[in-house]
Amino acid sequence: MSSVLETKILKVDPTSIHFGDDAHLSGSLPIITDPASEKNLLEAAKIIRGNLEPVAFPTETVYGLGGSSLSDEAVKSIYRAKNRPSDNPLITHVSSVDQLNRKIYQEKLSSPFQNIPKAYHALISTLWPGPLTILLPVPAAEKSVLSKLTTANQPTFAVRIPSNPIARALIALSDTPIAAPSANASTRPSPTMASHVYHDLNGRIPLILDGGPCKVGVESTVVDGLSKPPMLLRPGGFTYEQILELGGQDWKDCKVERRKAVADGEQVKTPGMKYKHYSPSAKVILLVPEPQRTDSDRIAKLKYLISRELQNEDVNTVKKLAILTSLHLGADEIQDLTLGDSKIKPIAVKLGNSGEEIQANLFAALRQVDEIDNVDLIFVEGISEDREGLAIMNRLRKAAGDHCISF
Repeated sequence: MSSVLETKILKVDPTSIHFGDDAHLSGSLPIITDPASEKNLLEAAKIIRGNLEPVAFPTETVYGLGGSSLSDEAVKSIYRAKNRPSDNPLITHVSSVDQLNRKIYQEKLSSPFQNIPKAYHALISTLWPGPLTILLPVPAAEKSVLSKLTTANQPTFAVRIPSNPIARALIALSDTPIAAPSANASTRPSPTMASHVYHDLNGRIPLILDGGPCKVGVESTVVDGLSKPPMLLRPGGFTYEQILELGGQDWKDCKVERRKAVADGEQVKTPGMKYKHYSPSAKVILLVPEPQRTDSDRIAKLKYLISRELQNEDVNTVKKLAILTSLHLGADEIQDLTLGDSKIKPIAVKLGNSGEEIQANLFAALRQVDEIDNVDLIFVEGISEDREGLAIMNRLRKAAGDHCISF
């Protein structure tokens, strides 16, 4: 890879891409009605097939940085562009179950689900295409074509079929399973717009497909149906409650991976478990809500925490601060905050009025106050850890590190 690349941004209209109802099973190609979008997708697909450089593209969750899952060189180029540790496994994205069977298991089967354990059938029948990643056994060594750099040399690999039509079309047109972590510099907040990718990776990758903002806003849910009991390894676009509801008997005892850290040298089955993630340059303090507190209690606690932080920091260090609010704190209340003798006026950002809104806006808001407003300190109001809150708080705890305070 050259030290500096010219990074092009090419627009693709997702509404111009049309898949048949069973394309995620059969592998049939999409119809693309916009010539410019088709041209840009084919250019990206050609890069993917070349196995040398990665391209960035939108999924329904976040923007991904993709290269062939079957090529060591392609996977190395992803790690280089992100400056990502190579012992962190990557999720493989396929456009169909047919592609999974043909390209990874190298079989043409009478039953499309033959290579997928029964425990997953109910889930993927409902949730694919979509933000659900499952763990599957790596094919036998004599026939495996998966790069061991994709799997971090483990006996399982993570795979999903994205629902975003641009992602599906890119994978289908390249006819290549694509390994794709989020398209950000390692440890940074995940990108939900093409501009976020450009901010982090300009000069490191040749191409970004711009399909507008991502709808879900956090990465896919990762589940392990090979273990007993099954595990939810990473909360994400589908909730734990949905997994229990749709998974049937096989998932009624599903456990949630809640470790905050793993041991040095320990292999992990999924991204997001081992290293620092989702962190702005500014210090992040997560306000963990306590149900018994009133909103006036929370405002008083917030004023105290801000004052304490300003006193603890070098007076020249914190010149700007932001407060990201969710369900209890109002932006108007934040803007009216008086901070004693301090002349700092907090920047208030409302994340949303529901779990889905907060999830969709979270990474963009963190990037806004960090990269554009250039604040030095960020307070984020958390939410309860049910439904979308499990994924939201998972990301926020990682972004804040040890700076989590009951609120």
